Amino acid sequence: MHDLVIRGGTVVDGTGAPARVADIAIDGDRVVAVGTVAESGQREIDAEGQLVTPGWVDIHTHYDGQVTWDPHLTPTGWNGVTTVVMGNCGVGFAPVHPGQEQFLIQLMEGVEDIPGTALADGMTWGWESFPEYLDALDKTESSLDFGTQVPHGAVRAYVMGERGAKNAKATTEEIEQMSELVTEALTAGALGFSSSRTVLHRAKDGELVPGTTAEDEELLGIGRAIAKAGHGVFEVASDLTPEGPELAWMKRVSQETKQPVTFACLQNDGDPDQWRRLLKACEQDREEGGTLTPQIAQRPAGLLLSLESTGHPFILSTGYQQVAALPLAERVERMRDPAVRAEIIAGQPKGLDGAAAVLVEGFAKMYRLGDPPDYEPDPQTSVAATAEREGREPAEVAYDWLLENDGKAFIYLPLLGYTAGNLDAMREMMLHPQAVFGLSDGGAHCGLICDASMPTYLLTHWVRDRSRGERLPLEHVVRCQTRNTAALFGLEDRGVLAEGMKADVNVIDFDGLRIHPPEMVYDLPASARRLVQKVDGYRYTICSGQVTYEDGEPTGAMPGTLIRGPQSR
Repeated sequence: MHDLVIRGGTVVDGTGAPARVADIAIDGDRVVAVGTVAESGQREIDAEGQLVTPGWVDIHTHYDGQVTWDPHLTPTGWNGVTTVVMGNCGVGFAPVHPGQEQFLIQLMEGVEDIPGTALADGMTWGWESFPEYLDALDKTESSLDFGTQVPHGAVRAYVMGERGAKNAKATTEEIEQMSELVTEALTAGALGFSSSRTVLHRAKDGELVPGTTAEDEELLGIGRAIAKAGHGVFEVASDLTPEGPELAWMKRVSQETKQPVTFACLQNDGDPDQWRRLLKACEQDREEGGTLTPQIAQRPAGLLLSLESTGHPFILSTGYQQVAALPLAERVERMRDPAVRAEIIAGQPKGLDGAAAVLVEGFAKMYRLGDPPDYEPDPQTSVAATAEREGREPAEVAYDWLLENDGKAFIYLPLLGYTAGNLDAMREMMLHPQAVFGLSDGGAHCGLICDASMPTYLLTHWVRDRSRGERLPLEHVVRCQTRNTAALFGLEDRGVLAEGMKADVNVIDFDGLRIHPPEMVYDLPASARRLVQKVDGYRYTICSGQVTYEDGEPTGAMPGTLIRGPQSR
């Protein structure tokens, strides 16, 4: 008798093969049969009419602190994800000198908008080296598996102190010390190394993330440390400015180490065709023996603006400052007063540029998010277009939208990946043979972004619901979010439903799958806030052969573990 048999589901096995009706037998933490299973199971799940897929593998999250207090890594855990990789973008919590903890907290808070109060209150520190950090993580309970990467910011600060924190040039000796730390961490089980090269990533004190301006020799030295360890992804968040030199060092690391180098490949309005050049560069690198891998988002990188969010169009208004500190209900009541409304709109600052101008005046790219949330809105429904039709000022329209749903409504501002007002360019990127799906940022940007539902969005929008362009094949998106993401990090034991593979499985009511609007909750340690987004339609999520979620509710099973290094089948 098998431990568990899933019967009669429509199996999409993660290889890209056509969907087929089959049974799945599980013993312990392994799949032992896929096909017709005659033997019964101690527990049986009737999956007739349901999709059966591998558990999703999300490779770009920031649960480095949350993993120490939240065994479900929500909201990611609600979305059928059974494996996450954290430690991205060069920020994390090891190695750390005693007394340096607050520096790493404010670094994470500034870059990833994770409340520092929550991190300070929720985390129990007890490590210095990265291996010690892994040992601490190994003791945590979890309903899903998690792996992590070595963050450049922490390594640099550990070796170089204040000089490293302020991005001073590293000496040859310091590069050697950093490289030794990276090799030590990878040997102990880290899945890779991450770095940030974007000016958007700044600590709470305003300083760039350590490593942002690191010179090629430092980056190559760390790349060689990865090669010495024999495994590890080099992940980088880069502005790709200047584009040529950035691609050049990544190609050098890629071709010299033969280990994967992955970077965020997104469309930006300032250079809307750059992504084509980046994909071409990856193709050329592969032809030259390299491993350069573009990491692609599945919906635009956008902000959720509301009266509870970190930002909204009136956040800088002198009139708004007079009510900003009020509780939400009282604030909404005051803002509905015509006199207060006029004062707030009139108090908008003028002559802004950069990100502030986009936040305050980017009305042509602001949309109602709606219910269900619409991440591919028609440009004719923007604040600016609506205002023009109604003969009003855009600020008046945005103001009224923010007050909807008792002040809990969201305005959606897609920043990257929406230049043409549709997702056609993103679809083309998602079909590129070298692309991997990522960039959900699960656990991060608690006050402005909530993209942990990206794996679910693949099914709801790209496979089932898209109406403003072509959809994507079911088998393709499942493979990309399971087999391909797992393979990038050498996790060869998961991502496919086949005999001998790890028994990570989703049973999904495809027709009933639904993503709810985000909501702001105050459930982090120290009652800090975060955006969450609930979903319907996951009948069962199974990790290592144990049912961890049933109809969206956790069962209490905690089979999740820390992943130490690559995993063989």
